[in-house]
Amino acid sequence: MRSNEMNATPSDVKNPDATDLWQVGDVVLKSRFLLGTAGYPSPQVLAESIAVSQTQIVTVGLKRTLAAQGDNGFIAIIQNALKQGQARLLPNTAGCRSAREAIQLAHMARELYDTPWLKLEVVGDEHTLQPDPFELVNAAEQLVRDGFTVFPYCTDDLVTCRRLLDVGCPLLMPWGAPIGSGQGLLNPFALRTLRERLPDTTLIIDAGIGAPSHAAQAMEMGFDAVLLNSAVSQAKTPVAMAHAFGAAIAAGRMAYLAGVMPAQDFAVASTPVGGAPLLL
Repeated sequence: MRSNEMNATPSDVKNPDATDLWQVGDVVLKSRFLLGTAGYPSPQVLAESIAVSQTQIVTVGLKRTLAAQGDNGFIAIIQNALKQGQARLLPNTAGCRSAREAIQLAHMARELYDTPWLKLEVVGDEHTLQPDPFELVNAAEQLVRDGFTVFPYCTDDLVTCRRLLDVGCPLLMPWGAPIGSGQGLLNPFALRTLRERLPDTTLIIDAGIGAPSHAAQAMEMGFDAVLLNSAVSQAKTPVAMAHAFGAAIAAGRMAYLAGVMPAQDFAVASTPVGGAPLLL
């Protein structure tokens, strides 16, 4: 469910935090910054990054959790953030290569974390880590039937996105660029098309974001939120970068609500040159 930004008033734009909310099912959210938890230099840096980002949703890979046997400093930090009410957990099926594997892992995640939320990843290419649209839709259809709230990681292909909505996904998470590449929004045309053709769908840019300016661009285009990991965890100073991304996402959202001027192919004088002179 999208927030009703078309009804924004001047006071809302000045202080959007007060009224500019969005929802996943019956869960109301304020932060539009979803943060991954992999690859941080230390548990303490992860904890500080979560805090300063003000995120309300953190992702964690079940395969990574199982590899650590659920008992390391990073897992403890994530669990502590959940206990303190700082964030909700979004388990993901990173590393899965088939619908069957993703479905099995999803059920394990629900038992382990006691949440129906799931970021569904089914990768079809080892080089680009591009989602497999056929396996993704098949897995999403079964998981929705099994009672999951599916957050599907997908490409920017409009037809695939519609198929995911048809099988019951409440939102979509199209990529900006390949995972971990930091290239930003490689296909703005396709992303704008998604936003225009699916006006009532919650759309979250997931993967490929490298700089705060990339996140601001996505928000200015009208996307509802941004999910990223490597851009923070691999920064020289992750905590400072988490703060920078939080500010950029908020600024991009405010700009979208305020109304970004359309680009033009010709110059337009900002100060009129005709008419009577203005006397001061």
